[in-house]
Amino acid sequence: MGISGANLHDSQALIPLVKGIPPIRSRRGPRRRRPAKLHADKGYDYDHLRRWLRSRGIRHRIARKGIESSARLGRHRWTIERTMSWLAGCRRLHRRYERKAEHFLAFTSIACTLICYRRLTK
Repeated sequence: MGISGANLHDSQALIPLVKGIPPIRSRRGPRRRRPAKLHADKGYDYDHLRRWLRSRGIRHRIARKGIESSARLGRHRWTIERTMSWLAGCRRLHRRYERKAEHFLAFTSIACTLICYRRLTK
């Protein structure tokens, strides 16, 4: 998880975000160091990002500007939008009151823990 300024374009944060993914545990074989596939909307439609993902061995599904609609990404996007909606339900996170990024990340972790707890007790 990372925090960036509001005036930073999403495409500029893609590479640090993918590099920051921790190794994924598996029952068999070595740990995976990278995701197998990446779904993104038209905001990430840049050749340098496609080349970078390809060089890392990550298959991508990025909607192209002016050619494709983002509708095919809907089922994957819905999961993210739903999670962001749950986090927006927490007043402290809806508008960022904390000045320090560490405090904001701590409150985000607490909110995620509460959301998971509520979902598991249903």
